[in-house]
Amino acid sequence: MTAPTPFPPCSILLLAGGRGQRMGGQDKGLLAWQGQPLIAHLHQLTRPLTDDLIISCNRNQERYGAYADQLVADPEHDFPGPLAGILAGLAAARHAWLLVLPCDAPCVDAALLQTMRQQAHRDGQPLLVRRGGQWEPLFCLLPRTLLAPLQQAWQAGERSPRRALLALGAQALDCPADDPRLANLNTPQLLAAAVQKRCD
Repeated sequence: MTAPTPFPPCSILLLAGGRGQRMGGQDKGLLAWQGQPLIAHLHQLTRPLTDDLIISCNRNQERYGAYADQLVADPEHDFPGPLAGILAGLAAARHAWLLVLPCDAPCVDAALLQTMRQQAHRDGQPLLVRRGGQWEPLFCLLPRTLLAPLQQAWQAGERSPRRALLALGAQALDCPADDPRLANLNTPQLLAAAVQKRCD
């Protein structure tokens, strides 16, 4: 039986640069879940998959540095949103593709990342996850060639990753509406409710 062709290498970006408004201004990636910072769960999942692990963070760089090969920050200092982090990650990426994940989704698993890479590799198009009809643009796989058109969209005033990426031909990877792997623990209530739970 022929072994599957390995995927080309990709860079991975973990988005941890937000203001944390829903968390009362706390740095979400460093909040504890099941005894570790949220960022540590994503690090454990993605570390074996790349030699270019990038974290977008705008504070606590000394703590995030332990989990990354590179750190990037927004060029503006007023937390302009996740599209700024994606732009910084694309500019820094060492490989032709960039896998993007939010730091507050510790239940994402290797099977989902494998499926994302399979579909993007097959179609050669940027890929966004769609959960039950709702786009999840911070779960995406992007060719580095999108950097220039995304920068143009940014300069024209676009701040929505979903709108910007769909305008550039991003395809959907559809997941069930109740897919637990896509749970965002982005409020104190969700984080507290999930502390004792597993990801299934």
